[in-house]
Amino acid sequence: MEIGNRVIREKHMYKRFEDLKVWQEARRYRQKIYSLLTKFPKTEQYALSSQIWRAAISITSNIAEGYGRFHWQENIQCCRISRGSINETLDQLYIAKDCGYISSENFDCLYNEGRKIEQLLNGYIRYLDKQKKQAM
Repeated sequence: MEIGNRVIREKHMYKRFEDLKVWQEARRYRQKIYSLLTKFPKTEQYALSSQIWRAAISITSNIAEGYGRFHWQENIQCCRISRGSINETLDQLYIAKDCGYISSENFDCLYNEGRKIEQLLNGYIRYLDKQKKQAM
């Protein structure tokens, strides 16, 4: 329910960001990315590895931040930023593949998983938008 510009979380809704399936899946994805990065050459530690790591962290961090906002539109905007971070991560995985740091098989697996998370996130954004409209 929305009062003014504040979102009031009802009993049947998610109580914590950790309850969100999209956050859970993105967390597992982030852990896979981190595991992959430990195998990158040391020369990439402060370049591509760092960039991929920051983008992967941004996926879950923005979902959590948006959840903590008590305004529908702010939550949706944070989710959109998270969606951008998914695509940034995928682009950087292309770079890692092109440089020979990851196999085509690893790339395909991580790429497909990233797209699935993006679909979950799009569903969550639609849910938030619907809740926003119902509260008006």
